[in-house]
Amino acid sequence: MKQKIIISILLGLTWSACKKNTNPYDASGTFEATEIIVSAEATGDILQLNLEEGEILKAGRYVGCIDSVQLYLKRKQLLSQIKTTLSQKPNISKQLAALNVQLQAAEREQKRIGALLKADAATPKQMDDINAQINVIQKQIEAQQSTLGIASEGISEQAIPLMVQIEQINDQLRKCKIINPVEGTVMTKYAQANEMTNAGKAIYKIANMSHLILRIYITGDQFSSIKINQKVKVMIDQMEGQSKSYEGVVEWISDKAEFTPKTIQTKDERANLVYAVKIRVNNDGFLKLGMYADVKF
Repeated sequence: MKQKIIISILLGLTWSACKKNTNPYDASGTFEATEIIVSAEATGDILQLNLEEGEILKAGRYVGCIDSVQLYLKRKQLLSQIKTTLSQKPNISKQLAALNVQLQAAEREQKRIGALLKADAATPKQMDDINAQINVIQKQIEAQQSTLGIASEGISEQAIPLMVQIEQINDQLRKCKIINPVEGTVMTKYAQANEMTNAGKAIYKIANMSHLILRIYITGDQFSSIKINQKVKVMIDQMEGQSKSYEGVVEWISDKAEFTPKTIQTKDERANLVYAVKIRVNNDGFLKLGMYADVKF
């Protein structure tokens, strides 16, 4: 009888131990976000930088500017050069005014001689002479128009490189404005107002915290039980041993196996080949970067 009781106790303890060793989750990992480092696109003193760490910024928001006085002065100089260059273009209408007056006078004389010729008061030679005179004046006008047109076009072409430089300056002036590219939370601020910065130097880091990515690693046995867009249960630990659940969606599964990351403690576990998986989870404000979470498929 005693032996039966001892065996029953041992079986109960064994079952209890097995139950305790059964993991209530299939994988675990840490939360991360897509972080963007916003860098300066111009060189100069930072005149304004209106943001703080932890602040939520909208996409397209103006957050500061870099000194652009020299660019503004260069643009002003180029505009003056363009104005001076274009002022050299000939005034074609004024240049041809005298010839047009001669042509009008000759045409009036042609009409007068034509009337006299009908009344036999003028000779055909007079008509021929006035026609020839009109033809000469018309040829002179055409030649002058061509010459003045070529000169005007040449001066306009001289101004084109200056206009291109203006466009380049305008682009550089736009880059002096610091515009936030994406909506998110400022994670780190690398610069301050009144500091000198260079093109390409980091100003701040921003990340969209409205949703986070939970990166986990699964074994080859689990690889066939998960797919893209699959909904999974994500659990985080809270105080007093409680846990909070979220719904996650699998958005990426690696197609290549890799060794378990070195963050895994035991050498045997690190030697296993696993597949990386990214799970998208909407953040209600409680999820933080680097926080651990468990996943149940």
